[in-house]
Amino acid sequence: MGLFERFLTVWVGLGILAGVGLGLATPTAFQAIAAVEFAHVNLIVAVFIWVMIYPMMIQIDWTSVKDVGKRPGGLMLTLVVNWLIKPFTMAALGVLFFQFVFAPWVDPQSASEYIAGMILLGVAPCTAMVFVWSQLVKGDANYTLVQVSVNDLIMVVAFAPIAAFLLGVTNISVPWQTLVIATVLYVVLPLLAGMVTRHLLQQRSPQAVSAFVARLKPWSVVGLIATVVLLFGFQARTIVEQPLVIAMIAVPLVLQSYGIFAVGWVGAKLLKLPHDIAGPACLIGTSNFFELAVAVAISLFGLNSGAALATVVGVLVEVPVMLSLVWFVNRRRGAALALEAPSA
Repeated sequence: MGLFERFLTVWVGLGILAGVGLGLATPTAFQAIAAVEFAHVNLIVAVFIWVMIYPMMIQIDWTSVKDVGKRPGGLMLTLVVNWLIKPFTMAALGVLFFQFVFAPWVDPQSASEYIAGMILLGVAPCTAMVFVWSQLVKGDANYTLVQVSVNDLIMVVAFAPIAAFLLGVTNISVPWQTLVIATVLYVVLPLLAGMVTRHLLQQRSPQAVSAFVARLKPWSVVGLIATVVLLFGFQARTIVEQPLVIAMIAVPLVLQSYGIFAVGWVGAKLLKLPHDIAGPACLIGTSNFFELAVAVAISLFGLNSGAALATVVGVLVEVPVMLSLVWFVNRRRGAALALEAPSA
């Protein structure tokens, strides 16, 4: 691992502090950046996410993608966790904490909105950032692409019915522009760019792809840090003004993240999945498609609602939590390699 990857947690921590500090010091600048969006998708953040996932897209070998069907275990695990477990455990934790544990400190109306925001996060599995987490745990790039693509296809038909069922309403309006544009920006376009780049590099020499990706890796981490700075800068005022509310919302979200990861990890062990498939499969279920969740929360409950705040808190806690899980996966990978070394 290079210097950037080895101290990634430190860089992210500094990025969080920088984001909050800059957001408080220059709120006008962050408001201007936040306004550069289309269908609730911030185009500046999209550029940095591009920088993050482009190197991984170059590594996708299309001749190997067709072989994913021969190893369906990881894909099945992802789908079961994302669509049969995660939405319902998220709803259960929301009810547990905001109707019982935190009930003395939260009024019923706010509590119901916080629960709604958590549910919307639970029904929106991650898209773009999965490629980053997969790269950090040395996941199979080809397999990750198939997992993300299948999840996106299911999300088109399953998001609204599951969200409507858990929210107890029947008029869920899915912001199709947000869903489609985010998928195109975060998956389709960088994938096409990666395919073209890989083809051109392979024409030059067999080693050109790996050499080019190695040069891009530091920029991938820079993209991640820049994204963190922006996300925390956008919400700096909220973080400072409502720390207790944010902490209360964060508790069930963090428990959900670690709990879902544990379910996926145990499932991967029972299925005897290899590390490069098990790692991404568990991480996909743990992270969220926050653009979609935020957009739906705003359209249903309003910009200043508790539901919108809950989805934003989901964004804030995700990066630190996911980095800790990346560390865990890599530690387990290192332990497995150490056990295999004597017999090699």
